[in-house]
Amino acid sequence: MIYVQLNKEDFEYDIHSLVKAFFPSENVSVCAKNKQFDEPVDLWMKVYYLPDRVELKLLEPQKNKELNADSQTDEALSACFLTDYAERTHTKNLLKQKLYQLLSDYTGRSLPWGTLTGIRPTKIPMTMLEEGQTPQQIKDYMSKTYGTSNEKIDLSIEIAQRELELLQRLDYKKGYSLYIGIPFCPSTCLYCSFTSYPVCAWQERIDGYLDALEQEIAFTADLFAGRHLNSIYIGGGTPTTLMPRQLDRLLARLESSFDYSHLLEFTVEAGRPDSIDKEKLEVLRAYGISRISINPQTMKQETLDLIGRHHTVRQTIDSFDLARRLGFDNINMDLIMGLPQETLDDVKNTMEKLRQLEPDSITVHSLAVKRAARLSMFKEDYTGLSMVNTQAHLDAAADTCSRMGMQPYYLYRQKNMAGNFENVGYAKTGKAGIYNILIMEEKQTIAALGAGSISKRVQPGERIRRCENVKDVAQYIERIGEMIERKRKLLDETNNVYL
Repeated sequence: MIYVQLNKEDFEYDIHSLVKAFFPSENVSVCAKNKQFDEPVDLWMKVYYLPDRVELKLLEPQKNKELNADSQTDEALSACFLTDYAERTHTKNLLKQKLYQLLSDYTGRSLPWGTLTGIRPTKIPMTMLEEGQTPQQIKDYMSKTYGTSNEKIDLSIEIAQRELELLQRLDYKKGYSLYIGIPFCPSTCLYCSFTSYPVCAWQERIDGYLDALEQEIAFTADLFAGRHLNSIYIGGGTPTTLMPRQLDRLLARLESSFDYSHLLEFTVEAGRPDSIDKEKLEVLRAYGISRISINPQTMKQETLDLIGRHHTVRQTIDSFDLARRLGFDNINMDLIMGLPQETLDDVKNTMEKLRQLEPDSITVHSLAVKRAARLSMFKEDYTGLSMVNTQAHLDAAADTCSRMGMQPYYLYRQKNMAGNFENVGYAKTGKAGIYNILIMEEKQTIAALGAGSISKRVQPGERIRRCENVKDVAQYIERIGEMIERKRKLLDETNNVYL
């Protein structure tokens, strides 16, 4: 347990994120109140905001002593910096720099991304490139301000340059993108915290879900009439848990509702190999789906069994081969680094199997265990599991992708990532996923439909605005009128009222 005590509430999120980056498996509490805890506090930190400065102290309570304001403690490290609080961002950066140095000195570790804890690190180089700054200026700024390693800075600049080139194809003024959420899966993976429901338990209600979804589709199509639809992404969950007739119903409704003349990309996450069959893939082909994902996560059978993915390595290979035979020429495959009990040799073996399949793009994720995942909620059941992710793991994946003719084209990060690393998408020329870039860089309005989806309104000169659909499928069906009204308030350009 790590306790960070503040003398007043400020910068709690930034402090929590940075401490958690150093101690991903520890409970971290950041608050401005003196608290009592049921579990021992191993590390006690103080952050005091004084009129002209900020003081930080890192203390270790004596073993087995109750932690309170009068506890006897051994002081470990301290730091202080002057500030008048006039520029909040400047104060925040100084605070994170000092806190980072204390934690680095205490643990003997450095983080590859330094003090950067946000999910979109490429936003920094992209913005600076758009302002006309050089890669060297960007490198100097990120190194000085965030302490990011040269390797990660170079990666983020390379990807930002490639993203800017890809995004030139988009219509920012009149364009928009569409996300459709299908929140059903064959089973729930051990590490997953996404909104998903076991298809076996919800089979009788899926048509009801599609009824509600079609209402949202009709409203959105009417609202965006005259705008240019640039990309569609059907995700989840696992969209291919729908039966062939249900897939056909959904795709037919989309095709009849929206103008596809400006469509650059249409992606469907086939996702789980155990949800794929010939009839479903033939439906996707019939509607001209340009890009699909078939996601093994690993090609080690023992790991698949452990994490609750009820498919085999053989099914992954067979599903991929079937999709190729049916004519799909833009297939992505997702992998996760840092899965339980996986070694570097396991990663290399997975990459070799993917090299033999020759997908068009590969997305390499670093495991991020969220609070809602079974691996986190019932962690006492999984004690002793080794979950290791190192730069060597990521390098092995990157090297294989390079040998396959792929280049990195998008990058994002998540909380609690194994090794404090990142997720990177690699693609062959012409096969990069446009929607993946859009969702990270927030350059275009995205209308998101379905349970648990989040719409974003992006307009020049405005802060980005969002509205969410409820996550619960039954509530989504029951309250579809309310979900539509939320969208009306957010996305209707003639309406100046926002949530």
